[in-house]
Amino acid sequence: MASTTEPPSSPSASDTDSLFTTRTALAALVTLVAVILASFTPLRNTFASLLTKPLSIRAMSTATTPASMKITKRPWSARGHADHDWLYTFHTFSFASYYDPGHESYGPLRVINEDRVLPGTGFGTHSHAEFLIWSYVVSGTLEHKDSLGNLENLKRGEVQFTSAGTGIRHSEYNRNRDDEVHFLQIWAKPNVRGLKPHYETKKFPDELKQNKLVRIIEYVDRLGEKQSETSPIGLQADVSMDASILSPGKKVTHDVVAAGPRKIFVQNIMTKRAQPKSGGAQIRVGDVTLGEGDSAYIDGVGGLGAKIEVESVGDTPAEFLLFDMGPEDQ
Repeated sequence: MASTTEPPSSPSASDTDSLFTTRTALAALVTLVAVILASFTPLRNTFASLLTKPLSIRAMSTATTPASMKITKRPWSARGHADHDWLYTFHTFSFASYYDPGHESYGPLRVINEDRVLPGTGFGTHSHAEFLIWSYVVSGTLEHKDSLGNLENLKRGEVQFTSAGTGIRHSEYNRNRDDEVHFLQIWAKPNVRGLKPHYETKKFPDELKQNKLVRIIEYVDRLGEKQSETSPIGLQADVSMDASILSPGKKVTHDVVAAGPRKIFVQNIMTKRAQPKSGGAQIRVGDVTLGEGDSAYIDGVGGLGAKIEVESVGDTPAEFLLFDMGPEDQ
């Protein structure tokens, strides 16, 4: 039985001419692109990189970070360390018997000691002059007593500030019978000498710092006259200090506080006496991850409009301090 299906028709002459013309045009275009790429090396390299490299989503997410920023990590265990039984301490900068010419100060910052003082012990009465000194209490109770007549018991969230000026005597004790006190003692060099000794305390509760940067310390020239119970503590040095408690997966952005070159320092606070072998509180700045007790020197940050992004990448909330400072030692 003969098939009733019609054989496919052959293309007409006009269809053939059209197909030939299209192929010829495509060939000519490919040849032209090849010649251009061969003739211009930078264009060729750029084109090749676009074809071979995946799009960097991470680079896009950190677009606010200055391209010139240099981050130098200071591991927690690289700090100076002393265990006096009653005092278990880490020194970021040269202090007491610890000396490292590469870590003597940073901008106006001179001391960051992460101290743990056992119950019933403490620092006896001693003198200070010409330094700005403050304590950031992490846990426990710290008693402060000084020659100005101040006597206070400081708890978590409270920051005690002393401008030693022409001279002051004070003591710091842990009167608790059961728990150690954990605090960071910080010193900065003032840009004015011969100040009248001054003392004050302010409280910055955890809820203020949850997934936010809260200004704790501020240069008086930026602070101005508008001060209140919730405003930062003012001091005579180009130093701003923020604190944050950042939940895993959360980010905060610090806006650089002044024009010109700046020095940024970030300190991740410890929860135990040693950094966890894995996990714990971790933060990331640029491509650098800081575990508990780690810190970072950040240079190459310039001027108003620059931003520093900090992300919590650990498995527990990270409490950290961020310092924004002028470039020169006072």
